[in-house]
Amino acid sequence: LDFVEKGLVTRKSSKVNWDPEDMTVLANEQVIDGRGWRSGALVEQRELTQWFFKITDFAQDLLDSLNLLEEWPEKVKLMQHNWIGRSEGLLIRWPLAKPVGDAHELEVYTTRPDTIFGASFMAVAADHPLARKAAEENVELAKFIEEVRHMGTSVAALETAEKKGFDTGIRVVHPFDETWTLPVYVANFVLMEYGTGAIFGCPSGDQRDLDFANKYGLPVIPVVMPEDGDAKTFQVIEQAYVDDGVMINSRFLDGMKPEKAFDEVAKLLDAKTIGGRPMAERKVNFRLRDWGISRQRYWGCPIPMIHCEACGVVPVPKADLPVKLPDDIEFDRPGNPLDRHPTWRHVKCPQCGRDARRETDTMDTFVDSSWYFARFTAPWANEPTEPKAADEWLAVDQYIGGIEHAILHLLYSRFFTRAMRETGHLNLAEPFKGLFTQGMVVHETYRVGGPSNNGRWLSPSEVRLEDVGGKRLAFEIATGEEATIGALEKMSKSKKNTVSPEEITDGYGADTARWFMLSDSPPERDVEWTDDGAAGAHRFVQRIWRLVQIAAESLPGVKPAAAKDGDAGAVSKAAHKILKAVGEDIEKLGFNRAIARIYELANALASPLNDVAEGKADAALKSACREAVEILV
Repeated sequence: LDFVEKGLVTRKSSKVNWDPEDMTVLANEQVIDGRGWRSGALVEQRELTQWFFKITDFAQDLLDSLNLLEEWPEKVKLMQHNWIGRSEGLLIRWPLAKPVGDAHELEVYTTRPDTIFGASFMAVAADHPLARKAAEENVELAKFIEEVRHMGTSVAALETAEKKGFDTGIRVVHPFDETWTLPVYVANFVLMEYGTGAIFGCPSGDQRDLDFANKYGLPVIPVVMPEDGDAKTFQVIEQAYVDDGVMINSRFLDGMKPEKAFDEVAKLLDAKTIGGRPMAERKVNFRLRDWGISRQRYWGCPIPMIHCEACGVVPVPKADLPVKLPDDIEFDRPGNPLDRHPTWRHVKCPQCGRDARRETDTMDTFVDSSWYFARFTAPWANEPTEPKAADEWLAVDQYIGGIEHAILHLLYSRFFTRAMRETGHLNLAEPFKGLFTQGMVVHETYRVGGPSNNGRWLSPSEVRLEDVGGKRLAFEIATGEEATIGALEKMSKSKKNTVSPEEITDGYGADTARWFMLSDSPPERDVEWTDDGAAGAHRFVQRIWRLVQIAAESLPGVKPAAAKDGDAGAVSKAAHKILKAVGEDIEKLGFNRAIARIYELANALASPLNDVAEGKADAALKSACREAVEILV
């Protein structure tokens, strides 16, 4: 509610992935080949009214402040930098050859206006107003738009999907040549949420545009070539030219560097007008979008808003907080059970007293994890934070978490501290001073069938691996059906590529599991779980136990002591050297290096302990071995 008062919350319509069978919104990552990851139903693109945190208000600050995070991994900062995605470009208004309804122009944001003479087509998103208008009179276009609406909307999904387009019949006029018109396509790789929902395609300078142009027989005009190239012979056929160079086939821009051509196009189009406005204007754009927090489900913090037909959307009075979820809930059918609760959602409007209803969407669970560290500084406080305690404890000195949180939790937390500074709850901007990202435990996936025919994920225990003609194949044990072996991925319940803790502890014991996890690779890297690796770790744990058993049986009553000379001195020197190194490695979170040194100490102890067991050791060696074994364990 404090965020609402500061204007940091908005409610607006947004396109979402909707699973019509589970009746819920899906994240982009949960849409596989156009179908819901769990139900297998064709996903629909729907417009839903959602609540958003205005993280974009802080986009520039979030970007600039990355340079201050000196104790963060560079890869995390780079991921956030790219996710925020600041770009400087030009908003160009292309005249329509003929008006389409009330529209007389098509706005396109581009970071490469220098390539404007290489344009051969325009592409708009399926839900762009021009696309919708054209579809009213074109049944085939309407079918194509409906097909696009069933695709995933993530950047990753668009990059891997086949590029498809449909010529709307609409034409635009080139800003520098009234006799030159370009076709307007609806394309499945253009999103309404990015830029203006429209692009101009320059096939010679962008591989995606080139593939599209070659598919639909559109012109490919080279406009940038290497500085030592020959404009008369330079061609772009299968590979777009994306490097620096000089302008060609661009009339008055020929011979310029792209940077200068950018400025020249901006200057000339700024002087032209269309509809009483400049034909182009410089614009800074961000890839980052406001954070949609609405979820159509029971679990999650209630959104403390009330809908009144007379007063509109009204905040819950702070005296009535917290809003508690009902316990008598039924999960007997798909959809949000809060929408069906007989009493919970019915409430009086706090302003006019008339009948009203609660907001039944709940908050994204990332909301809770985005500021818990601030609450933990004073969990007893009646207010969200206690300023004195927050000042004393924050920022967090060392934060440890997975790299998968780089552009979600970690970015949201940075937003939250800034927003809470605006509301007076905190006095800092950055939540975490130091950051360490540990790797994930990964395992290959197995799947029979595919998403279009309700394919099933299989767990490792349901699969038999075989070598067939030198090729590694997987088969479902129960049916004998061949399964597709997928990539190494984070262990997840949805894809069943998990190894249960019970299997590990029953087979090898908990010590082995811990040892393998720590020893396999640096903690910041992913760990591939393999039975061979676990077996190797188990053998070493057994070896340690055998060394300790020898010491326990052969050195009763022997006091540990360091030695300087002879075999005893060598044992003491090795043990203390490794003790110091292990301590330093652990402080630096180099657990795999620490374990490698423990291997060294075990190797160094093997022969002296055998001498002890065989009665060949003197008193000094026995004392040194006793000390070394205590250091080892």
